[in-house]
Amino acid sequence: MTDHRDLSAALRAAVRGEVDLGVTARALTTMDASNYRRVPLGVVAPRDADDVAAVLSVCREHGVPVVPRGGGTSIAGQATGTGVVLDFTRHMNRLLSLDPDAGTAVVQPGLVLDRLQEAAAPYGLRFGPDPSTHGRCTLGGMIGNNSCGAHSVAWGTTADNLRTLSVVTARGERLRPGPGWAGAPPGLRALVDGELARLRTGFPDLPRRISGYAVDALLPEHGADVARSLCGSEGTLAVLTEAEVTLVRAPRAQALAVLAYADESGAAQAAAGLLPYRPLTVEGMAADLVPAGADLPRGAAWLFVETGGDTEAEARAAAEAVVRAADVVDALVVTDPARQRTLWRIREDASGTATRMPDRSEAWPGWEDCAVPPARLGAYLRDFRALLAEHGLRGTPYGHFGDGCIHVRIDFDLLTGPGVARFRRFSEELADLIVAHGGSLSGEHGDGQARAELLPRMYGARTVALFERVKALWDPDDLLNPGMLVRPAPLDANLRFSVLPREPVDVAFGYPADAGDFSAAVRRCVGVAKCRTTSVAGSAVMCPSFRATGEEEHSTRGRARLLHEMLAGEVVTDGWRSTEVRDALDLCLSCKGCRSDCPVGVDMATYKAEFLHHHYAGRRRPAAHYAMGWLPVWLSWAARTRTAGVANALASVRPLARLVKRVAGIAGEREIPSLATEPFSRWWRRRRTPAAGGGPLVVLWPDTFTEHLSPSVGRAAVRVLEAAGLRVALPPTLRPASGGRVGDARSRSALSLLTARRGRVCCGLTYLSTGQLDRARTVLRRTLDLLEPVLATDAPLVVLEPSCAAALRTDAPELLHDDPRAARLASRVLTFAEVLERHAPDWRPPALNRPVTGQTHCHQHAVLGDGPDRGLREAAGLTGELSGGCCGLAGNFGFEKGHYDVSRACAEEQLLPSVREAPDEAVVLADGFSCRTQLEQLAGVRGHHLAEILAAALDEEG
Repeated sequence: MTDHRDLSAALRAAVRGEVDLGVTARALTTMDASNYRRVPLGVVAPRDADDVAAVLSVCREHGVPVVPRGGGTSIAGQATGTGVVLDFTRHMNRLLSLDPDAGTAVVQPGLVLDRLQEAAAPYGLRFGPDPSTHGRCTLGGMIGNNSCGAHSVAWGTTADNLRTLSVVTARGERLRPGPGWAGAPPGLRALVDGELARLRTGFPDLPRRISGYAVDALLPEHGADVARSLCGSEGTLAVLTEAEVTLVRAPRAQALAVLAYADESGAAQAAAGLLPYRPLTVEGMAADLVPAGADLPRGAAWLFVETGGDTEAEARAAAEAVVRAADVVDALVVTDPARQRTLWRIREDASGTATRMPDRSEAWPGWEDCAVPPARLGAYLRDFRALLAEHGLRGTPYGHFGDGCIHVRIDFDLLTGPGVARFRRFSEELADLIVAHGGSLSGEHGDGQARAELLPRMYGARTVALFERVKALWDPDDLLNPGMLVRPAPLDANLRFSVLPREPVDVAFGYPADAGDFSAAVRRCVGVAKCRTTSVAGSAVMCPSFRATGEEEHSTRGRARLLHEMLAGEVVTDGWRSTEVRDALDLCLSCKGCRSDCPVGVDMATYKAEFLHHHYAGRRRPAAHYAMGWLPVWLSWAARTRTAGVANALASVRPLARLVKRVAGIAGEREIPSLATEPFSRWWRRRRTPAAGGGPLVVLWPDTFTEHLSPSVGRAAVRVLEAAGLRVALPPTLRPASGGRVGDARSRSALSLLTARRGRVCCGLTYLSTGQLDRARTVLRRTLDLLEPVLATDAPLVVLEPSCAAALRTDAPELLHDDPRAARLASRVLTFAEVLERHAPDWRPPALNRPVTGQTHCHQHAVLGDGPDRGLREAAGLTGELSGGCCGLAGNFGFEKGHYDVSRACAEEQLLPSVREAPDEAVVLADGFSCRTQLEQLAGVRGHHLAEILAAALDEEG
């Protein structure tokens, strides 16, 4: 048994990079994107090849395995291990050189593919292979798995795009494998010379044969390419420290032909026939994986066929030629790059969306990427469907139809003994079916633990024995990633679900999408790691804290892994009291970006609130939870006592403000926002009402921020809504602004009932974000009591603050899952733009004809949707796009002590640059109070709610 202290001390003495054998580091690396889980001893982030050699030396001395790891997105289990994990993403992540004339680049193993693509793009070059995880997978991982991606029909696999490698062997020898036996260990050539006949006849000839070792690359007719033979070896033969790769000339223009078919078999059958047209991609997917409302031609399955050319016209002509040659139900040709990206996102997200069946049951990898000859794909899929039905299983195939490579996630029951037994039987029979069609068990992602046990069915025992001899030459001590490819662990061992509780965990939220099971909610994260992308496109948000810190524990996946280990109780042993989980969640902004941007809909904001609720149960909370969590109480007290002016004066005294911030747990760098001396509802009660109208009644929600901090937003909203012909009222008295008759009898009845009622409605947002769920539940139930007469009418509730609208629409029904009124309330909640779109469709806003800048609120993006807002801006002549990401203030987050630097980094990612670069005449839009505050405090810029902009324009017109 290895002594952790001795191993840690030896590694720290030998390595200049980080050595971490702590709970968090181990918990973060127990899993990759597969069904498997193995607990490592620790993680080392080497700085260079010397560090790699030092780690290998120490681990060899201690008898500890070593597992190289890149982005951790492997889906066969090969990026997990029981020894020391080498994390190349922290330091060995650079592009060392790029030679545009030679079309080559030298990279370190931790370099993310998109960074190489960005560096090569100015020269019209790119790396050919491009897996759907291109925003977070590393070149080292791609070489380890021989990754391919959508463009392999044009540019081949990773192995096809390698020149030379630099590696360190398990015994510390440094080699430079390449063609002509360069960098071969002693004995390898003799082994190959003795097995020439087997190597020439025992390997299937198909474009996506990834399974096993590529020993046939060492044949003389293949150039005896040692680098190519190492590609796909899954870190079991040597540790990669550097690679020289070839780049391809990217076409100047691309077009995308989307071909619709009646079913997936028809699409699969047609794919091979399109290859003579030399497409860049031939990707296939069926309707089960396509989100509702996707802009695709009518059909039940589609081929995405990309073509290229020197001009847009040339690329379009090539795509139209493909359409003419295809026998399709319908077709679409797209040349607009933005629309192409939208369509490709549907395909790229399939690896996540496929994990949930239409009935919300779970589906898992394991047979994610088998491949057959492209001409046999249609027949194989029919047999595959029949085998699924025979075992009572379901799955939706998709993937690289042009290469005969199929991805599929299947609804295996991996939680019970009988379910795991069926998983094994199906796997064995499917392996036989693939071999019968002349295929490969792996066509892209490697064998790992998922398929290595079945390699004798594909290659036969003697070829597998040859693989073992190759392993022994490179790694005689079996130090590198043991249990993968040769002498593998059983495919039904080390399943990651086996350690989770068998009974539902007692939780506060209802988790309706997971049948109330918190474990199932945590299981949603399958590790595809879209949250680890270092830049976001368009309006995307997830995951701002990871992009600010670059730390795995601050990604959605990292936090989900820690919660998984908390439930397992093996690595994280103190359950809800875990400080490791608490610290990882501390930098979660609760932006809810993962709820929409994560392909499997992980909702870390809800999980964080749940955790904080249990973690602090019966214990004193941080001061910020009382200061900002109870903000509605403090602000209401200031309004009732009319002391807002006094509070503002005191806050302007710097020594006193510093003391208040220190006591309240507020970051010293922050300014305390000023309170409104006249709250919105007080203005509402004293205003002179205009003449009566006959429009629909709408109830304007007086959220805490509009009421006490930004009443100008509420006043502006009233101005616009009334100008649009709507009749505005406020809860709980709901006195209409225009007096007199109300549009219908039910509304008049509701108003008369409420005129005598008093109380304060609140969405509970600040209690939710700080995990004070008992208090949030009390506040929401009181709110529902006050609103019962409103819920008896058809009147919508217009919520101006996006975060409050999101809380009412999603958090309230999920927290009060036992109260049907919460769902009714949620169904009534509309944003400012939504209510105008639905209840004043004929109204036209004043024409501003100005550019806009600013940011789409993260909760607007994640929960509410911004389609109506875009439409309203367009109607008002406000041109341009708002940025994505998160402002970084995020309610209480950016005000809490210790969060300022991350908060500022999030703002500097997109929001602040977009405002600085905007023209002088641009309107700065920021519907959220947090966004406006962040702009004011960090950039000295005043942001405005859309209602304020429109109201000002109406006043100018008037």
